[in-house]
This record gives sequence, C-alpha cells and structure tokens, in this order.
Amino acid sequence: MVAIPTSNPTSNPTDINVQEAIAKQRAFFATGKTKSYDFRVAQLQKLLDIIQKNDQLILDALHADLRKPAIEAYGSEVLGTLSEIKYAIKHLKSWMKPLKVGTPINLFPSSSYIYTEPLGVVLIIAPWNYPFVLTIQPLIGAIAAGNCAILKPSENTPNTSKAIAKIINENFDPNFVLAIEGGIETNQALLTEKFDHIFFTGGTAIGKIVMEAAAKHLTPVTLELGGKSPCIIDSDCDLDIAAKRIIWGKFYNAGQTCVAPDYLLIQKKIKPILIEKLVAYVKTFFGDHPQQTPDFGRIVNDRQFDRLFNLIDQSKSESKILIGGQSDKGDRFIAPTLIDEVSPNSKIMAEEIFGPILPILEYDQFSEAIAFVNAQPKPLALYLFSNNKQNQERILQEVSFGGGCFNDAIMHLANPELPFGGVGDSGMGGYHGKASFDTFSHRKSVLKNSFRFDLKWRYPPYTMSLDSLKKFIK
Repeated sequence: MVAIPTSNPTSNPTDINVQEAIAKQRAFFATGKTKSYDFRVAQLQKLLDIIQKNDQLILDALHADLRKPAIEAYGSEVLGTLSEIKYAIKHLKSWMKPLKVGTPINLFPSSSYIYTEPLGVVLIIAPWNYPFVLTIQPLIGAIAAGNCAILKPSENTPNTSKAIAKIINENFDPNFVLAIEGGIETNQALLTEKFDHIFFTGGTAIGKIVMEAAAKHLTPVTLELGGKSPCIIDSDCDLDIAAKRIIWGKFYNAGQTCVAPDYLLIQKKIKPILIEKLVAYVKTFFGDHPQQTPDFGRIVNDRQFDRLFNLIDQSKSESKILIGGQSDKGDRFIAPTLIDEVSPNSKIMAEEIFGPILPILEYDQFSEAIAFVNAQPKPLALYLFSNNKQNQERILQEVSFGGGCFNDAIMHLANPELPFGGVGDSGMGGYHGKASFDTFSHRKSVLKNSFRFDLKWRYPPYTMSLDSLKKFIK
C-alpha cells in the first residue's frame, strides 16, 4: 500500500493511501449513485456554487503562482470554468438520452440504440500554465458523464494546487471526487494504479510516460499535449487587426499557453509593415517598461525561466531581437520579445517555446508556408490571417492540426461547441462541451429484437440458396 504526501515537503503533509482512495471510489461507483441525472446535476451545481464563492481565493492563488493579471485570470480560468459548468447543466439531460439509430431492413423487426454509461474511476492530471481551469474543466465532463474522479493539480503552482484541494476536498465526498497534491512521487504512485480513464494535460515527453503506464492496465487515455503552433499571415488581410490579435494571443499569460502562436510565417512583401505594427502593439499593450505593468504575468519557476533565458541568449548571436529580450530572474520576468531573421534550424525552432518569445520567419509563395508547417510534427493549433478563401481552404485540406482560427488567435477554446484536442504528437482525444461528456463515457450499442417474427432461414439446416440470400440482402 502506498501512502503519499499531499502537499509540499515544507508544509504539514496529510497522508493519503492511493490504493485505498481508489478502492473507496470504486465501491461508491458500484452503488450506482453517480449514474442518475439528479445526482450529476446536483454535483455540477455544487461545483458552480463553490467556485463562485471562492473566486477571490482562486484569483489570489493564480497571482501568487504566475502573477496573472486579475482580468486574465478571471476570464480564462474562472469565467471559462463557470461557463463550461452552466453549459453542461443546460445540455446534460439531452446528452444522457439514448440515441435511436437506423436499422437495416434485413434485421427487421429490430430497432437499434446507443446508450451512454460512465467509465468508472478516472484520473485527471493537470498542468501548471492554466492550473485551475485545466484541472476543473475535465472534471466537469467526468461528473456529467457519471464518474468518480481523482484530481492531481500541478505541484509547480503550489498556491493554486492548495486552493483546488481546499475547494474540492472540503465540499465533495472523497469517495466521489478527491484532489491529491504532491510532486513526481505522487504522479508515479497514481500512475501505478489502474483507472478506467486517464486525462493528462502537459508536455509530450510526460505524455509518453503517462501512456506507457496506462498501457500496462489497458487504460484509455486522453492526452492534451502541445507543439509549435504556427501563425501564417497572408498579404490579403487587415494587418493592423492581425498584429493586435497576434500580440494579444502570444503574450497572454506571458506566452505560457499551449495554443499560443509559437512562430510567425509572414508573406515576404508585407513583412516590414507587419513587423512595425507588431512592435507597436507590444508597446501599446505593455508600455516601454513591461516589467512595471500589472498586465503582464511571470514565468512559473526558475527552471522555465532559465530555459527561456537561454533561448533568448542564443538568439542574440544568431538572430535580430526587434523588441524585448530583457529579463530579471529574481522577479521571474522575461519581457515580451520579438525575434527576426530566425533560422528554421535554430534551437528556438526545435522545441515549443511556451513563453513570451515570438520568432519570425518569412515565405514567398503560400505553398512554401504549407510545406514548412507540414515538415514539422502536427501542431495543436494553427492560425491563418487571410481573407483569401482559396488559401483558407488549402489550409483545411492540406494541413493537419488540432484546431485553430482564421483571422484570430486562441479564441477557438472559448466555444464549448468546438471540441478541443490535438492530433499526432500534439495529443489524442478531445474535450469541451459535449466532447467532454463523450470522453468520459462509453457508448454502448444495443439492438432490440421482437418475438413477433422469427425468420427460419437464418438457422441450420440452411434451406435458402446462396443466390436467394444475395437477392434478399439487395
């Protein structure tokens, strides 16, 4: 039996026995209580109420961990979560209804249905960049689908992890939903156990570890990973609005967004004009001294700071920094940075940046931009700024990516009608809205026949000739 601490080593840990916690949740799930519509709605409503009551606690935690501006923190983490819960409550009854589907005439007088049922006990492992919403949004789907859940918030954002544990563990039966804090040892202990589904959000390298652990138990997984999300700017677009939306999308949460534009591919002839506008909007949004503005966050920890600092430091000798490049390790501050004349073979183009650094590359023909993107692993997001319908269609037909926007950045995440997820190296599976319900549900197919008719030709000894059977099926 494995007991693990649920908080940082410097605090007073509470031992939680992982196997025992899972066993209790399995026993609770076996009662069937989580399967009723009334129970699911009540739990979703409770989640909604406690988040509303604790919104300041959440905002304070996010500010302590990431120096998130209150508007960004509330809009992306609290409001996004509340909207998702309300959406699930509104649609849950229809999601739970059995779906009647067509039945071939040769199966007459049968009828066919698809029923959804919960998977059981699920594990949700959350990242640090949006530590509240990316813990709770998958939980919404798990509850809506009728599951029990164990949450593992990120240890890299300890204040938010503590807030999540407080909100969840003080308001929910741990046999139904339980938050477990801790570090790598906690993750390892959890991944050793068998779950009915694992939902992981994080980097590709850790995603492979999660999938390997899940494979030992044949546990299905949803992997929300990342990658280098390209942003292509065509000459046929409003360059001013494009620049404004690109700078906002890139430097939101100090660039620590899995779907942030990771690099720009700018049509060659408009590049000087667009760069001028990009630089201008960095100054407009964050001023001449961005470290002093309350509207720009901080890097999550020293390890991430050092990684980003080294990318900038190397770029100083290889490329041209247009704006930014300043840093302060004591404050975990890295300025919004635009870098031009970037080589496709440089280190900054070899990995997801996940910070406030935006490399700029150029292309001449649109086909070159498509070829460049297709030469990389499939991205989690893609952004195209263009009014050219033909180029939009080419992106849809010729490039594989998780999701994205035309003439905007990162805003596709705000629509619960759009499933969110990756493809290839950027992940597998999706969620948001009904997709979250589907992710945590099993679709059970059932054919219902009648005793009124019983066609004898299907039983041996077979009296119908093969030709007659072929004619009947036609």
